Amino acid sequence: GGAEKVAKIANDIVEAHLENPTIKSRFEVVEDVDQLKEHVRTFFSSGTGGPDAYEGRDMLSAHRGMNVSEEELVAAIDDVLAVLEKHQAGQQERDEVLAILYSMKDEIVRQ
Repeated sequence: GGAEKVAKIANDIVEAHLENPTIKSRFEVVEDVDQLKEHVRTFFSSGTGGPDAYEGRDMLSAHRGMNVSEEELVAAIDDVLAVLEKHQAGQQERDEVLAILYSMKDEIVRQ
């Protein structure tokens, strides 16, 4: 979908997290939401073969000390999948994103 589409998806993912009662408290404390959206955008762009390089912290470093539960991880992944569906991403793409995000479980949950 190109850079513009990825930016819209990243924006909607962060907005969905801010509205999700299971995880919104994790995101309400973020001082610079626009910077978070930019990190999500470059993360997705880089992960989908786009031209941007993700320069944020790795998942383990970003989540260390947060003690994220599996329920919170699932809520975040559900948000991502709902946003991808909203933006009419294909089933194969949604399945690939699901597999990638879930593969990061050990770097995120209970760190």
